Amino acid sequence: MVLEGLSVNSAKKLYIETFGCQMNVNDSETMVSLLKELAYEPTDSPSSADLIILNTCCIRAKAEQKVYSELGRLKDLKRGGRRVILGVGGCIAQQMGDRLFKRVPYLDLVFGTHSLHLLPEMVRAAERGERVSRNDFLDSETRRDLFPRWDAQSGISRFVTVMQGCDNFCSYCIVPYVRGREVSRRSAEILRDIREMAEAGVREVTLLGQNVNSYGLKSPGEPDFAGLLRSVAEIDGIERIRFTTSHPKDMSSSLIDCFSDLEKLCGHIHLPAQSGSDRILERMNRGYTRREYLEKIAALKQARPDIAVTGDMIVGFPGETEDDFSQTLSLMEEVGYADLFSFVFSARRETAAAKYPDGLTRREKEERLSRLQKCQDRLSLARNESLVGTCQEVLVEGESRRSGQIFGRTGGNRIVNFAADPALMGRIVSVRIVRAFRNSLLGELL
Repeated sequence: MVLEGLSVNSAKKLYIETFGCQMNVNDSETMVSLLKELAYEPTDSPSSADLIILNTCCIRAKAEQKVYSELGRLKDLKRGGRRVILGVGGCIAQQMGDRLFKRVPYLDLVFGTHSLHLLPEMVRAAERGERVSRNDFLDSETRRDLFPRWDAQSGISRFVTVMQGCDNFCSYCIVPYVRGREVSRRSAEILRDIREMAEAGVREVTLLGQNVNSYGLKSPGEPDFAGLLRSVAEIDGIERIRFTTSHPKDMSSSLIDCFSDLEKLCGHIHLPAQSGSDRILERMNRGYTRREYLEKIAALKQARPDIAVTGDMIVGFPGETEDDFSQTLSLMEEVGYADLFSFVFSARRETAAAKYPDGLTRREKEERLSRLQKCQDRLSLARNESLVGTCQEVLVEGESRRSGQIFGRTGGNRIVNFAADPALMGRIVSVRIVRAFRNSLLGELL
């Protein structure tokens, strides 16, 4: 069926706005692929779109507020002369379900994290004028059969989902309630997709999961995550391997050994600590102590001396004292994070921490966050400055925002801008670092 206002020969336009993590980015790419069968083509402009989807995140209150603000801005597009379908997918849709229709009456489509495979069917119904909502949770075996396949999209670097969900139930985290329990994808399917990617010119893959470190542990006959990495490293054509996200309690010695054994595995790990205080870590139900976290950092640095460590920190967790916060700052100094995602604690419905008494004011939390971010700015700049004068292997990704330059990333995930021919895109080149900034490096091609 053709939407009102479109000629028979017109292509239908799809606009997707993605909020949140790389898993959501990967899900949005899957949506584009699935909707090709309905003749939808991506557009960068919501005003020209016939179908608008917000792929949402509810891990923090701020991310959720951004979604509702964007829905408010899109309301006017529904008042125009041509028909526009407006949908919400992802974590907020999984959590809210039909209640979203009451909060946003002009919505046409709501689908949760386990209903992605039903998107074409739901859009067909929305094109007929029906309002559609699907947010069922699926069992593990059904989900294992529904992992999205790669569909030969072009690119130098691609995401590959290897597992979904989480069984850790950190006291502040909504993920198990909106993504479900852990399920690992079959390794044979993962390796098949990556081989096809390599044949199509992909040079770097990033293996994705809420907690990739637990990959395969509950799937008899499958390798653990270290074993999966070793199999990926054997695929010809793939030159770089990355992964995210890791939970410290599941960081095994065999996985740490991969950083010394596998040349293709990039020297970067994202290992969220969330706090430097044992008391707060226990209240967070993180399953490790400060000492255990630092021991794993030390082992990683021994395996790959130049490894870049990034992480996450929550500021103002209920009950956090000034001493607890000082321990977080000292942990940051000891680790020497290359970068850090930091947030003020926000209570999430259904989580244990939402019921914890919280004696800190918003102003106190914001003040601590400011101090933490100033500390990290200094650490990030120092890390980048330590690379000045070194030669880095850079995978060229495209043209830089800086006129006449191209950009790429080091193995440590640092962005490097340098003057060179854009024809180098997709190649790994040697670049000497000549200047450091907080968020990037300036280099010269050797």
